[in-house]
Amino acid sequence: MSTETREAVEQGVLGERVWFYANYHCNLECSYCLTESGPNVARRLLDADWMVARAQEAKELGFRTLGVTGGEPFMVSSMPDTVARLSGVLPTVVLSNATLFTGPRLERVTEALAGKDVHIQISLDAPDAQANDSKRGDDNWQEVADAIPRLISRGLRIRLATTTEAIAEGDLERLCALHREWGIADEDHVVRPVVSRGRAALDGIGVEAGLHDLSPELCITADGAFWSAFGPTVRNGRVDTDFLITRTTAPLSVPAHAMLRVAQARPRGNDATLGIR
Repeated sequence: MSTETREAVEQGVLGERVWFYANYHCNLECSYCLTESGPNVARRLLDADWMVARAQEAKELGFRTLGVTGGEPFMVSSMPDTVARLSGVLPTVVLSNATLFTGPRLERVTEALAGKDVHIQISLDAPDAQANDSKRGDDNWQEVADAIPRLISRGLRIRLATTTEAIAEGDLERLCALHREWGIADEDHVVRPVVSRGRAALDGIGVEAGLHDLSPELCITADGAFWSAFGPTVRNGRVDTDFLITRTTAPLSVPAHAMLRVAQARPRGNDATLGIR
């Protein structure tokens, strides 16, 4: 069966990346957060050894890359070492708000991840503090602007993610000039819409996204396996299950093959329309 999933990845029927929702808690409470994350929410942690075991299975099944998201993954003290271990299996991207990279935690991240096949994807939604911080919290823009050069100077590979309902051409140009100044290439800058799930749905903002609007990337959480990292969202404290593939997450072949059956049932040419990554 690994041949079947490998061929599906090669043909683009399944996405090449397997995502892990490592945790759901966060030091921020962003207005459009998919998972209603914050300091006091249920953590829903995935065990480090368990993730590495599933990563090894992902490689055997033919997946090519890994993603780690949350919450804020680096709220988990062991996360630098966990991400380093995952990157020893497959290239890995880990999503972060970059506000925790100071002092001993910065040293741990540097020691564990510098020179590894890891990108840290950091969120920054506007070229100025007022627009960014209105969605992400006071002083967020400055903390990110301080953190990115610090991380790059230490040999860490950085991507930038901008999530927005709309951005004026001039503002996008200023944001791009900023990330180029920091040394982040254009191909490492992701601009994506707010998706109307989680807090965004409660506030009536964002674009509607059905299963077939999102790329078929397998996402593993403490609650089950989902279609896309935009699938296991939380509303009013409850995990949405409309994108749930299976409750079973181990061995990884179970949700991978279940997701493949769903993907194969789509009409030919019915590719993801939003192109979110």
